[in-house]
Amino acid sequence: MPQISHETPTPGFTADVVIIGAGASGLTAALAAAEQGAEVVVLERDASPSGSTSMSSGFVPAPGTLFQHAIGVTDDTPDLFCADLMAKSYGKSDERLTRLAARTIGPAMEWLADAAQVEWHVLDDFLYPGHTRHRMHAVPEKTGAALEARLLAAVAEAEIALVTEALAETLYVDEAGKALAVGVSRPDGSVEVIACKTLILACNGYGGNADMVAEYIPQIAQGEYYGHAGNTGHAVVWGQALGAELKHLSGYQGHGSLAHPHGILISWALMMQGAIQVNTEGRRFSNEMGGYSEQAVKVIGQPGGIAWNIFDKARHDFAVAGFPDYLDAVDAGAIRSGETVAELAEATGLPSDAIAETIAAVQALAEGEGTDPLGRDFSNTVPLAGPFYAVKVTGALFHTQGGLVIADDARVMRVDGTSFPNLYASGGAACGVSGPSVEGYLSGNGLLTAIAYGYLAGRHAAAQTTGEYT
Repeated sequence: MPQISHETPTPGFTADVVIIGAGASGLTAALAAAEQGAEVVVLERDASPSGSTSMSSGFVPAPGTLFQHAIGVTDDTPDLFCADLMAKSYGKSDERLTRLAARTIGPAMEWLADAAQVEWHVLDDFLYPGHTRHRMHAVPEKTGAALEARLLAAVAEAEIALVTEALAETLYVDEAGKALAVGVSRPDGSVEVIACKTLILACNGYGGNADMVAEYIPQIAQGEYYGHAGNTGHAVVWGQALGAELKHLSGYQGHGSLAHPHGILISWALMMQGAIQVNTEGRRFSNEMGGYSEQAVKVIGQPGGIAWNIFDKARHDFAVAGFPDYLDAVDAGAIRSGETVAELAEATGLPSDAIAETIAAVQALAEGEGTDPLGRDFSNTVPLAGPFYAVKVTGALFHTQGGLVIADDARVMRVDGTSFPNLYASGGAACGVSGPSVEGYLSGNGLLTAIAYGYLAGRHAAAQTTGEYT
């Protein structure tokens, strides 16, 4: 159980910067701190670091980068990105934190390319919902697992200490709120105490804590959890005990397209390319272009909490060529198909008459006939044409977006507006930029704050230990 201790610790050793969590945020922070000469120790609860990063698509939005310029996107700016972020949350995101992330992420991505040899490519096949420019960056493999692997390789190359199977449970803090040490539980039941000059919480949010999910975001409590089991809310609990400011704990990323029962992410890129989503009655129930995060709740609200993604061979081939997760779904037998609508109905168990009527209506909309009563614009969409494909999906919780409020240097703030002396937070442990509700999540927001805030936290924590902090 996470706890705060005001006892005087007896540490086994001391590090300049101790980081809790070895996902993208913690590893970015470690690289940034080590570059400045700080002695860094990263604590990871798992035997093999993966976290939410490995379960993600690995896509990171960033404006004004050299990588955008290389493909001809020269008019993107932090201000434009910030405007997109604020628009997605209907103006409810914390604007200071949103601007901080928007102006930091570009330099952080370019720095990772130089300092850690992370190879970035900008995805320009389509615009994700809410983004007004092609700004989604990915490593060549286009997976979160590949991004995690590249960051781990860079940490190993930098000879940064990464301690696995180390569950951080106790923060030793003095009366002034200064972090002194971390108590770590080991697999054999022993406890090690590691002293720190600065401490970075990069241990994500509380998506893996069913009680906290039920308390803060009950609307998704019945959905599947597609996140790391170790996201148990330690940062939130520690923050509450210390009197830290917490914000937007009701914010989260959902996803309305998790293959069921296979538990494989089906990219929303299919929807952007013209796929549709129907319920078990064979009827569409929403404007699929609203965003995949809020779609999670809409899918859970359908009979049985189930929907079917319907598309055709052209979209199937597009997904096979571009998305490794989709190939996993194909290999798992999650994708059904039929040469005709009637054969698709037989393959899926959907009502034949209803699905035929739905597909015919969508084909007509794509040909410019009528207006979609659900509000979707099909004007630039190629009509669906057989053979047809489908995958059964459900709605899921990916990760929470609320957390500890940080200052511009990534130090955790108290309720009274002051900052803790040497406690930092990044990624999902910190308050994100999605605002207080599910619809505020803009594609890539999780890795945006993981890398941007991790970069800030690592640099400032290291500067504090070397006396260069201001």
